Amino acid sequence: MKETGPTILKPEEIEAESFRIIDSEVEPHPFDEQQWPVMRRIIHTTADFELAESTRFAPEVIGKALSALRSGANVLCDTNMVLAGVNKTRLAKLGGGVCCHVADPQVAAEAMAAGLTRSTFALRKGVAEGCTIFLIGNAPTALFELLRLIEAGEVQPDLIVGVPVGFVGAEESKDALLKTDLPWITIKGRKGGSAIAAAVLNALMIMAEEE
Repeated sequence: MKETGPTILKPEEIEAESFRIIDSEVEPHPFDEQQWPVMRRIIHTTADFELAESTRFAPEVIGKALSALRSGANVLCDTNMVLAGVNKTRLAKLGGGVCCHVADPQVAAEAMAAGLTRSTFALRKGVAEGCTIFLIGNAPTALFELLRLIEAGEVQPDLIVGVPVGFVGAEESKDALLKTDLPWITIKGRKGGSAIAAAVLNALMIMAEEE
């Protein structure tokens, strides 16, 4: 039987080898020493090297995000899928919490009465509760609503991971985000998703612990 190479069993060895492969296949790249750990985690999560060409970082966003995480900032996710991917133990050690309100009965009732999406009202609830880090991986309506609330002066975000995926409103919402001077990380075009949103925060939390 033909040998297929050494078997790697330990999780940390698998991750290290994955990162080595990513580093070797992406080099050279335009990302600085703070951006690259986040970008590498995105590629590791998706196995999509094309994302290195479409991912964008606002100036100084990493430093702002790390400061917020170390100060115990609270995180709002637009879907429970994003929430499931966040390393809650690591976030708690940093003093922060994380929530998603899209399945709350009150949110559902208010959305139905207003004829708007649950994501819109879930975002409003998170803002009212004092969340300042926003992970948006699915709902363009949540990103549009966040931008509206920011313009109205109702929230000053420490970080917006704006990576909604899809064909209706996703690209447009990210284009709107790109035009702002807010602290954002986003992906141009239709690609994005829950796993990416969670991966970005997880990468940042590792950095917040290490530095």
